[in-house]
Amino acid sequence: MSEAQDGGSQPKQSLTVFDACTMIVGLIVGAGVFGTPAIVAGAMNDETLVLAVWVAGGVFSIIGALCYAELATAFPSAGGEYHFLQKAFGRSLAFLYGWARMTVIVAGSIAVFAYLFGDYISRVVSLGEYSSAIWAALIVLVLTYVNYRGIQEGKVTQNIFTVLEVSGLVLIIVAGLFFASTPPAPPAAVVGAASSGPWYMGAGIGTAMLFVLFTYGGWNDAAYISAEVRGERNMARALLIAISVVAVLYVLIALAYMKGLGLYAMARSDAVAADLLKAVWGSGGEKVISIMIAIAALTSVNGSIIVGARSNYALGKDWPIFGYLGRWHDASGSPRNAMVVQGAIALALVGLGAFQKAGFKGLVEYSLPVFWGFFLLVGVALFVLRAKEPNAVRPFRVPLYPVLPAIFVCMCGYLLYSSLTYHKGHALVGLGVLAVGGVLLLFARNREAQQPK
Repeated sequence: MSEAQDGGSQPKQSLTVFDACTMIVGLIVGAGVFGTPAIVAGAMNDETLVLAVWVAGGVFSIIGALCYAELATAFPSAGGEYHFLQKAFGRSLAFLYGWARMTVIVAGSIAVFAYLFGDYISRVVSLGEYSSAIWAALIVLVLTYVNYRGIQEGKVTQNIFTVLEVSGLVLIIVAGLFFASTPPAPPAAVVGAASSGPWYMGAGIGTAMLFVLFTYGGWNDAAYISAEVRGERNMARALLIAISVVAVLYVLIALAYMKGLGLYAMARSDAVAADLLKAVWGSGGEKVISIMIAIAALTSVNGSIIVGARSNYALGKDWPIFGYLGRWHDASGSPRNAMVVQGAIALALVGLGAFQKAGFKGLVEYSLPVFWGFFLLVGVALFVLRAKEPNAVRPFRVPLYPVLPAIFVCMCGYLLYSSLTYHKGHALVGLGVLAVGGVLLLFARNREAQQPK
């Protein structure tokens, strides 16, 4: 979003710590927690380490959120990372981020959660070999249409989905911790079959942290309310409380899965919550939780559609090459052109997942290197803007600077390395899409240069 669009107005400090905590928890908790625990369990193959990486994910998320909080309060803008990168590195890098957000990050999230919806609803109504992909495509079409109709329809839908999502989490924890019986032991052949070498080396820890932190995703959006929280210290307090609550919730869910299914069965499940409820309450429990989690996945799909279309609209306003996206439909209160283009990209990704038989896991891998690459650059932007604009008013400053931001940047670098090294096939597709954005950037710059001054 350009400086001109900010209009010089500043957010008002109207949120209490409690307000901020509830908003942050709501932004973080999403449908990913119904799909990623099985992948994490398979990567670590040790119950203690599984719990440890969920705790570590919470700690890292707190550090990252503190870094974002400084940027958001010093340079408040609805453009978020797009705005930070533009101020630190210029319009070209911001263009690449906007392109990546449109084609990889947000569209990828829509496809990921649509696939998760398909995995669970297929436990209730199977449509054959490609059931998950068919359901995923249908839900992208339906929810894109709902939000195309207007923002009111989108908001009401989101509120209903959120209530059902939280209910599903509670049901899983209660079933796994209080009603599940001891699961059968795994086959002797797989006991101790973890990869050789220490736990902190290789694909195990890298894969686990990538999917754990995908599940914690949302704190970067949460940091944008920093300028609206009363008191400088209250933002840090709200972040610490909210992310700690989420970490406890995620650890309890992992414990519930492990107690109810065992690590071996958990790691090999494509719909782990449904398998847990089936083990506890039979096929009836499986179908009930499958429906609830399918609806929870809709929460994430719907939220991504709402937010993503608006960031694409901002890109269209700034760059004439994407001017088609920068048109607002007043009657519906939504950027309809941006919404349609976003839906088409998400559908293409669903098709890619079906063609490669990659599903939920493969589509997460598609977005990982681009996601962590730009997260790393946002962390570097904190250092750059401290140097470029030392006199800017910073209502909140990262504690222990420069140590905590350096930890954040190094961790992002490690996760970028892990995504490229251990998930090469799908990751390269995402990088290829980013490379196309580089070509479009050259074209856009060339058009600008030819315009009369």
